[in-house]
Amino acid sequence: MTFEVKNGSFGYGKRTVLNDISFSISSGEVLAVLGSNGVGKTTLLKCMMGLQKWQKGESLLNGKNISNLSHKELWQTIAYVPQSKASAFSFSALDMVVMGRSSRLGMLSRPTEEDEAAARAAMEDIGILHLQDKMCNNMSGGELQMVLIARALTANPQMLILDEPESNLDFKNQLVILEVLEHLARDRNIASIINTHYPAHALKVADKALLLNKDGTNCYGPVDAVVNEKNMCASFGVNVFIHTFEVQGKSYNAVVPLSIAM
Repeated sequence: MTFEVKNGSFGYGKRTVLNDISFSISSGEVLAVLGSNGVGKTTLLKCMMGLQKWQKGESLLNGKNISNLSHKELWQTIAYVPQSKASAFSFSALDMVVMGRSSRLGMLSRPTEEDEAAARAAMEDIGILHLQDKMCNNMSGGELQMVLIARALTANPQMLILDEPESNLDFKNQLVILEVLEHLARDRNIASIINTHYPAHALKVADKALLLNKDGTNCYGPVDAVVNEKNMCASFGVNVFIHTFEVQGKSYNAVVPLSIAM
């Protein structure tokens, strides 16, 4: 599976938000999208999925413009995981995850035992089967985010698109989400595109990075080449120190904010 954006541009009125965006991602890769608030990270996700129409450029799935694909073909290949917010609906976790099978059901069809089995398998795969009977409106943010990821996985997608999956979570749940993304890439060969506010998270899980800047420019390439001290200062307006260290034979990256750039 290969997903590409070529020369994508989008704006509101006379204001250009995204200008000449190009990138590609293949099965098993993780792409991190970074940038300060208001640079268009969520707009980028919507445009690349066709939820908003590019004013220039195109999104391609295996070489085909997604506007030429059927709704079913597109959403059986890619799945969207929105930011987790408190659920106002009293669905159990299992019922919520079963909803992810909608792209594989016919019009007015009811979920079958096979669909429920697929939902349980997705929950077991990421370690949340014990939550199947818990009501979504009684869940923590981390639990609900994992349920939303499981819901996306029930369609057996080849790519996940996740909008800030680790935001508003504590240290442990952030790590859980990142480890799930690593597992899906390494063991399931699923590609992922994630919006994140955390450069250190990009360095931990991503193969590639796309950095959106306030002046409309962008930087795309291998994550180590994009997430560096110079680019972080230019994009976020913060002087940072990036330190690589080892613990028990494994390398880690710390991105430490030092001061506001003048």
